[in-house]
Amino acid sequence: MSLEERYPQLKHKNPRLRERAMHQVADERTEDTLAQLMAVLAEEDVTYRRTAVQTLGIIGPDAVPALAQQLTDHPNTTVRASCAKALAAIALNYPEIPMASEGLEALATALRDPDPVVKLSAVGALGTVGSPAFDILAAALDLDDLAVSMAVIGALASVGDPRGRTILESLAARPNLDAYLYEAATGALSRLAEHRPWNSGSSQ
Repeated sequence: MSLEERYPQLKHKNPRLRERAMHQVADERTEDTLAQLMAVLAEEDVTYRRTAVQTLGIIGPDAVPALAQQLTDHPNTTVRASCAKALAAIALNYPEIPMASEGLEALATALRDPDPVVKLSAVGALGTVGSPAFDILAAALDLDDLAVSMAVIGALASVGDPRGRTILESLAARPNLDAYLYEAATGALSRLAEHRPWNSGSSQ
């Protein structure tokens, strides 16, 4: 029986029914569930695809190996972006469990993906992972990709790692820095100063 046949409410218009179905899939998963959910990531139905992403996030770390592989190897850009978003969902749902190295490596590789949506989805996922992904985020500033750099600046300001302030200050002080990056870096520093003290004890 297909996933859609067994859990038709995964595509229901009512978000509460979809959420209930997502938890049922995670709680009642079989050896075929991961593969079935991964297949949904190629669906044109945006709601169904997002539901699969969220369900993989509920399943958690057990889904990381399959997501990492597909993020790196799948020919479909929508699938790759969805894999990055699912890894972000796992990091959000399971902050106490470190992201597996294969997940981090796949996200680092995705920063060089030819598709901009995949790259930005990877930055978002790394920002959700937090401090364990700091070095990957910092290195991404050297990729000479304005969109990625802008997203990375935002992520560095949100991960709660004190090294982020140092990098942002260094960027803001750099002569001839791109105007967009300068504005992003100074804006991020202002937000940090306004909303919270920088605390080395923060992890995400």
